[in-house]
Amino acid sequence: MSSFAQRRDWRVADLSLAPFGRKEIHLAEHEMPGLR
Repeated sequence: MSSFAQRRDWRVADLSLAPFGRKEIHLAEHEMPGLR
């Protein structure tokens, strides 16, 4: 496993955008079932 895959210390620029991102992912999964 690469060292990148083992790292879990992510730096998030703006955590307040997370709900919007989750909504976008949900919509994309609905429109493109192959993403699941």
